[in-house]
Formats: sequence, structure tokens, C-alpha cells
Amino acid sequence: MYEELKEKPFGHGFADVIDQYDWDATVAAIDATTPDDVRRALARAASGARQLDVEDFMALISPAADPFLEQMAALAHRYTLERFGRTMSLYIPMYVSNACTNKCVYCGFNHDNPFARTTLTMEQVKAECDAIKRLAPFDNILIVSGEYPALCGVEYLEKVLGVCRPYFNNMTIEVQPMKQEFYERLTHAGLNGVVCFQETYRRSAYKDYHPRGMKSHFDWRLNGFDRMGRAGVHKIGMGVLIGLEDWRTDITMLARHLRYLQKHYWRTRYSVNFPRMRPSESGYQPHVVMNDRELARLTCAFRLFDHDVDISLSTREDPKFRDGMIPLGVTSMSAGSQTEPGGYASTPEALEQFEVSDSRTPVQVEDAIRRAGYEPVYKDWDAIFD
Repeated sequence: MYEELKEKPFGHGFADVIDQYDWDATVAAIDATTPDDVRRALARAASGARQLDVEDFMALISPAADPFLEQMAALAHRYTLERFGRTMSLYIPMYVSNACTNKCVYCGFNHDNPFARTTLTMEQVKAECDAIKRLAPFDNILIVSGEYPALCGVEYLEKVLGVCRPYFNNMTIEVQPMKQEFYERLTHAGLNGVVCFQETYRRSAYKDYHPRGMKSHFDWRLNGFDRMGRAGVHKIGMGVLIGLEDWRTDITMLARHLRYLQKHYWRTRYSVNFPRMRPSESGYQPHVVMNDRELARLTCAFRLFDHDVDISLSTREDPKFRDGMIPLGVTSMSAGSQTEPGGYASTPEALEQFEVSDSRTPVQVEDAIRRAGYEPVYKDWDAIFD
């Protein structure tokens, strides 16, 4: 599966340059931010620049920026309308397997958790597709599995994409990082996008959270984004797991990573997501807690940092918060999510990855979007556009 590791342990990519950004120095720089630094960053944002630099972004997410939330929100609203209009793209996740070889201490899919595992057959995948289409006319699907290459490798994913392709025009996967040639192979099977969370960019702490399994290899995971870019993946989704390490520093590293990828793979579209930790079967409690105001400010800051990036908000967040964020930088939302394989039709009692906080039906989410004055969009992609 990972033969290329024999040549250069984890390939080439952002892992070769990340260590030039010192974690502790970044923490100190953010903590040293003054209100005047925030005002300067906001002045550059108000000037209409489509991208801010990372130093401006650090100012906007610093504690010193908290009193400026309303000003940031107004600018985020303005630029989101300019770039995306009054639209909200809707997608739905479909979990196909909860089998996993990793032992991530915070995850319900942890290999050591004593629960029966489920990997859907192609007949069950088809049943899930049928059930999803009965819920709402989704055309954007996120196919999710635990990281178990022997069960859910490229051959399995090719078959899943083949079953899903008649139902959905836009197919994204969130699975184990793969070799470049495997990503290329899946693009020929209809793959449009890949989502991968680095979880945390703090190299020194990374293995504490991922002690065993392929995910324990920091560089392999980090360089996966380069492999996606070189493979010509149309859209790459990024994120960190809020709750592991200092979120401001982790998000700053994510911003640096995004700028690196945009420079090297400029044909690719990018999206970001900021999932906050929720209870899982493992019972793990987050080390860091981000409140709603901080997540709202982070979302606005990222919109000012980059006007073009998609910002996604999942059903990890509760309905009131999600509804309030509709005009403030978010451009896509999941709806009706089930986080266990077969949750829509086949095996709803299976082990789930995390608890959903927004349990509204897709129709109820759609109604909330319309009440906010926005248009819910189920389809914004077709093969003819490629």
C-alpha cells in the first residue's frame, strides 16, 4: 500500500517546510498582538484586498481582536455576498465503514474500542444513496470511512464511487491519505474532491493523540495534500480538530499551509472546516474549549483572509449557532447527517464517529436558510463543467 515510503520516508511537500514556523514563537506573536495591530489588519481588509497575509490573520484571531467582532462580521458578510451571493451549498455525508487501524485517542472509531465494525457492501451503498435521495435532492455527497486500507482501499472506493455516480454529480471522499497515483485513479472514477484533517499541526504533540496506525506518521499525512494537488484533485478540504492544541496557533499553521498549497497547486479549489470536538464513543474530553463567539470570529477572520475559499459548517454545531452563521462567511453546510455507516437505510445501530448536534431534517435546514434570506443550493457542480 505504501511502497513509495521506501524511497523517501513520507514524500515531498509541506512537511519539508513547516518546521521553519516555530510553534512557540507563533503562540508568542499572537499573544503579543495589540488593538492597533488589529485595526491595521482591519484597514487592509476594508480596502478590498482579496487576500490578507498571515500576520494580518493572526491579528484578527488574537484575543486583542475580540472587541472588533461586529466590524469583522460586517466585512465578512460583504465579501461573502460579493463572491458567493445569497447562496448556501448543502451536502450530506455518507459513512461507508467504521473499521479503522488507527488508535486516535479522541475518536469513536479507535481500533481498540470494543465495538463491532461495519463496512457497507455495494448493495448497502446503493440503499444509502436511494435513502439520501428520498430525504432531499442532494447532489453533493461526502463519502467517509475509517482508515483501514485493506478494507477501504482504492479498489473499494472505486466501487463505491461507481455506485454513487448515477446519483450524485459532486463526490468528495474523507478517507485515509493515499498515494498520488491512487488519487489520480479515483479522479477517473468520478472523484471531485478530498477532505483531510491534519488534526493538529503541532509536531511535538501529534503522536500523543495518534500513537499507532498509519495516522501516527505526521509527515505522511501532512504531505498528503501535496499528493492530492499533484494528482489534479479538483477541490481539497482542510481543517484542524479544535480541542487538541492551542486553536489560534493550529489555525495559523493551517493558514500558512493554505497559502503554500495555493501557490503550488493554483488550479485547485480549497475549503476549510473548523470542527469543535464533541463527545465520542471513546469518551475523550477536549484539552481546549472554543466558545461560540470565538468560532464566529475565526470564521469571519478566515473570510477576510481569503475571499474565495469555501467555509463549511457541519452538524457538529447546534441549530441556533448554524443559523446565526449563515450570513457571516459560511458557504456550505451539511444537513440530515448520520455519522455511522448505513445510518440512512442499512445499519443505523452501527458505531458512530461523533454525536450530531443539529439533528434537523434537510427540509428544516433548507427552511432556516430561506428565512435568513438565502438560497439553499443542492447542485452546484456537473461533470460538464470539468
